[in-house]
Amino acid sequence: MYKRIIRPIVFKLSAEAAHGLTMFFIRMSRYTPFCRAVISRLFTVKHPCLEREVFGMKFRNPVGLAAGLDKNAQAYNELGAFGFGFIEVGTITPKAQLGNPKPRLFRLIADTAIINRMGFNNRGVDAAVANLKRRHRVIVGGNLGKNTLTPNEKASSDYLKLFRRLYEHVDYFVINVSCPNIGGLGKLQSGEALREIVDGIVDFRRGQTLYRPILLKISPDLELEQIDEVIMVLRMYGLDGIVATNTTTSREGLQTPAAEVEALGNGGLSGAPLTKRAIEIVRYIHQKTEGNFPIIGVGGIVTTDDAVEMIKAGASLIQIYTGFIYNGPGFVGQICRRLIEEFEKEHDNHTEQQ
Repeated sequence: MYKRIIRPIVFKLSAEAAHGLTMFFIRMSRYTPFCRAVISRLFTVKHPCLEREVFGMKFRNPVGLAAGLDKNAQAYNELGAFGFGFIEVGTITPKAQLGNPKPRLFRLIADTAIINRMGFNNRGVDAAVANLKRRHRVIVGGNLGKNTLTPNEKASSDYLKLFRRLYEHVDYFVINVSCPNIGGLGKLQSGEALREIVDGIVDFRRGQTLYRPILLKISPDLELEQIDEVIMVLRMYGLDGIVATNTTTSREGLQTPAAEVEALGNGGLSGAPLTKRAIEIVRYIHQKTEGNFPIIGVGGIVTTDDAVEMIKAGASLIQIYTGFIYNGPGFVGQICRRLIEEFEKEHDNHTEQQ
């Protein structure tokens, strides 16, 4: 029903208008009696084989919502009702900012893809904290970014401020230094810049009674040598994992005519064109670290096959965003049911071999 009826109507709106309208209705469901319970009953798939223990936390299933949809932590519980194992809010910055000028969000329907140059538009950390004080019915991660006007040499101050302010309000942190829509942000993925950012937040964590996992989110456009640098920082500071990957600046292999794509301007590309590269990077990190560091695989998961391949490549958990937009709220359950099928198939094969 979503693809045949709802999506064609929603897609008549601009991408950002559709996003705003959808989030409005999801937030409003909070005030409708039994609405969240009904949604959860319709969309949540439960099975022991779906459960994962990662970062010392128990996830009801490995499918999460990537950062970018719930920027201000306004609807994490309502979104969780669609069957997600975890929700990542943000990207959050210390101060509120409008982001880049509109239009800044575009669909490439022929490619099952999205281009965005939102620019970390959000209401700032104080607004996020106010929203995060509600009881969490799902595991919530906080995606952290610097303000656009903060120069790179002072970026560590922004990240530390966010980390301290949000520490008691989220379950894990993602240090986002890879968004292509913030000028110069990608330079913070170098070993030296990462060390400066990570040093302060790890030092703060040592003094806390609660332990919050810290992950780094990397770009799919990194060379292998640069990924090795990130892994080195991960090991040096005892960080807890990697989120691979963010959006890409590449426009290779698109079905949408090049002139149309060029007319949209710059921005990060997500969706099906990113699938192969994201899985390759997850596999490389998994092999390079000998499976010792958890990986959240994200980027291009638009079919249940993509989800299975990402997990087989070494992802402990996965996240969806563009796939959720194109496939609708039932996509989480579809992935979960497919993972159950894969588990039962492997179990049957193992039994036959014995």
